[in-house]
Amino acid sequence: MTSLINPRDSLERQNEKLLKISQALMRKVEQNTEQSGFAYHQFERAALLETEVQQRTLELERTLDLLHESNAQLEDAKVEAETAWSNLTEAIETINEGFALFDENDRLVLFNRRFCRDLKDVEDKLRSGLFFEDYVRAVSQSRYLALPPDQSRADWAKLRQSKHRDEHVIFNASLVGDVWLQVSEHRTSRNGTVILQTDVTDIIRMERLERDKMRHREAVKLQATLDHLKQGICIFDHKLNLVGSNKRMDRLLNLMPMRGNKNITFRSLFEQLQSDLIIDSGISTEQLNAWADSVGFRDPIAFEATTRGDRIYSFFAQEMPDKGFVISVTDVTSERTASRALAEMNEKLEYLVEERTSELEDALSEAERANASKSRFVAAASHDLLQPLSAAKLFVSSISDRTENEDIRQIVSKTESALQGVEQIIEALLAISKLDAGKAVFDIQTITLAEIINPLRDEVTQIARDKGLDFAFVESSLSVISDPSYLRRIVRNLLSNAVRYTARGRILAGVRRVGNHARIEVWDTGCGIAQKDQEAIFREFNQINPNPSNSGLGLGLAIVERACKSLDHPLDLWSEPDVGSCFSVLVPLARSADLSDRAQSEANTHRRGRLDGTLALLVDNNQNVCQAVTQLIKDQGGEVISAASADEALKIIDEIDVIPDALLLDYQLGTGLNGVELYQELNSRYGRIKTAIISADRSAELRQTCSDLDLKMIPKPLDATRIFEFLTSFDDDSGLDEPS
Repeated sequence: MTSLINPRDSLERQNEKLLKISQALMRKVEQNTEQSGFAYHQFERAALLETEVQQRTLELERTLDLLHESNAQLEDAKVEAETAWSNLTEAIETINEGFALFDENDRLVLFNRRFCRDLKDVEDKLRSGLFFEDYVRAVSQSRYLALPPDQSRADWAKLRQSKHRDEHVIFNASLVGDVWLQVSEHRTSRNGTVILQTDVTDIIRMERLERDKMRHREAVKLQATLDHLKQGICIFDHKLNLVGSNKRMDRLLNLMPMRGNKNITFRSLFEQLQSDLIIDSGISTEQLNAWADSVGFRDPIAFEATTRGDRIYSFFAQEMPDKGFVISVTDVTSERTASRALAEMNEKLEYLVEERTSELEDALSEAERANASKSRFVAAASHDLLQPLSAAKLFVSSISDRTENEDIRQIVSKTESALQGVEQIIEALLAISKLDAGKAVFDIQTITLAEIINPLRDEVTQIARDKGLDFAFVESSLSVISDPSYLRRIVRNLLSNAVRYTARGRILAGVRRVGNHARIEVWDTGCGIAQKDQEAIFREFNQINPNPSNSGLGLGLAIVERACKSLDHPLDLWSEPDVGSCFSVLVPLARSADLSDRAQSEANTHRRGRLDGTLALLVDNNQNVCQAVTQLIKDQGGEVISAASADEALKIIDEIDVIPDALLLDYQLGTGLNGVELYQELNSRYGRIKTAIISADRSAELRQTCSDLDLKMIPKPLDATRIFEFLTSFDDDSGLDEPS
């Protein structure tokens, strides 16, 4: 059944409808009295409706009471809100800063009278509902806003609008009349914006005053520093105006005091100087002015000028970060005078050196001719003497066979011993003459040290036993590359020398393996040799503390020294007086039959060139070292490619398209790659090449680097023996060469 009353209507409207329905029913009842049953039913319904109307009326009355109560509360809340708003307005008016509040839609909600008070043409435009963008535009167009010369008002507005996106913003704004506002902007919890404007003019001015005072103090210190310099100094700003100078500048150039004169420019200063200065370094006044007027980056310039009074000044000008520049002036008269005097002296010394060199060359040639003549004479005389000596030995030997007289036999024996001594002297002289003349013929081959030393052990053991000495020999199975005859003579002379100069104690001989070499050592407990005499013992006919018991000829060690040098076997000596001595010879080890054959071929042509067919790359930025090493290698028949830097070496190898047999790389090559880095580059391109690093750097770091890379290290000053030892080695494991 559809209700006649709409429940969404208000109580007043519902009651009004019920009353109308009730009245209509009553009229209907009265008009249809004949229908008693229907009338009663309608009456009953009307009574129910009346009851419902009364109930709804009561409810309406209660609702009206609640409405009146709510209206009263609303009125109280409105009064409280108005009071709070009034209090808030009064509160923001009491603060000393400009205050403004924008809502989440960037509309101005609230501001106080101090907000934009210093921007009077903006103050009139402030109103509730003003958009933030319009506020920024109004401030940017204000005639009270002071902007830098290089910033437009549109740029300022764009920058200000971009800051508005940040959560917190603080910046200073400059106004006309040297007024400064600090603007701080903060987001609220509801995404609104609070802006505070604080007058910081007094703070800015005080800070500026403090900066000016500090700048003044620094300027005083700077001026005091400049005045203490030996050079004259003048400083120009980007407009070429003089902004600073020192007293030395005034005195050097005989200028009027420039300090405090703000009207001096670069051009006016040089116009004063032109009458007294002659620029003599290939730069003109026009070029100098063009350099000063340049708006781009200026490279530093230096030039010299001479005054009419013959004083020489060195000028140096350099740009500063602010596009100004500084000029320093130094009096170099004494230095230039000394340089000229030194140059003149050098010319004289060079002339004297050339003259003396010529004299020395003549003397050297004469000495070489005399030495060659001596060697030829000794060789000829030795050859001529050996033949009659051999005949005399045969005659004496025949006398011994023909007599039974014991006295005559003893005389014959002594005669044979004397002739044997003469023969040894002649053979020694002949050997020395051949070695000195470079005519010794070497038969280089692979030999075992046992073949050389074992026969000598038996020979020396008996001689040592006769003197009451203990002789011990440590056997060795190593094979070496050398001339058997000369190596045997070297070892025999060392052993004989040890026996001869050892009165008591023992003699020890043996071999140590040192890298790719065998070191033959002979130790004794003899008289020892003082440091000052250790060079002299290798001279001919030179004996230290000779006595009748030491029947030496004074030629044994001379032959050893020359033979070792010719065979490229390094000879070393350790000795201490009254303790003993140790002579050692370093001989290269034989590694294989092929290497043996190669060593023999090279050694057979030792004097003509032991490095025949060897191509070495030498990289050193010292020209004298390059020339010396190149000459050493060429003298031995090798070929050298030299370069002064890593880049030059790489270009040369690319151009000639030949891989060297060996690399001699200086470690320090100036700019670019060093020697080790160059080796690594070459190794990456061409594979492993036998390499030695040459350097005066003896640090543990460099030695460790060479060890890690299996590179030989040859220390400076260079030694020819070490270089030849490296170039003639037959394996790739070069290792380290300890500096002596």
